[in-house]
Amino acid sequence: MTVKDALWDVAVEQYGYVTIREAKAMGIDEHAVWMLAARGGLERAAHGVYRFPQLPVTERDPYMLAVLWAGTEQTCLSHDTALAVYEACDINPDRIHLTVPTARRIRRRGGELYALHQQDLTADQVGWWQAIPTATLPTAIGQCIDSGVPSYLLRQALEHGRRSGDVLADEAADLEARLEARHAHT
Repeated sequence: MTVKDALWDVAVEQYGYVTIREAKAMGIDEHAVWMLAARGGLERAAHGVYRFPQLPVTERDPYMLAVLWAGTEQTCLSHDTALAVYEACDINPDRIHLTVPTARRIRRRGGELYALHQQDLTADQVGWWQAIPTATLPTAIGQCIDSGVPSYLLRQALEHGRRSGDVLADEAADLEARLEARHAHT
């Protein structure tokens, strides 16, 4: 199997993207990735992230690129962005919100496109949206309560979550209590 074939197998699952970190995990030297890019087989998308230009671009590409740009497997879409991709409310974030582990410090270019949040999420707080790691709806609603998203949007998200079954009754009650407590403190 060639380097290109090995990277292609990963990229097909990630909207055409592959990272240097993933290449190294497969035993592929970063110089081989750079050479493939120099020959036009890959395009550099961000620091340590490359894309196969043969795969069509979709509206989900910026989200996958954002998660891969952060450079850690524990990164996920979160906060306002999670509410938006789940279509849980009428929120329209101006940047892609990402949650990274609290120990992770990101100092690479491109961060102006993203709103970075540090939080250690458990495995049950992260799900998948269109094959992209994303905070679960209850987690995202909780994050947005803490970050000050307007209450009417959070109520929309809670109602959507109850109807869809993505927010269980006990989770909804807890989130509603947190939202009311936030109002009591303002």
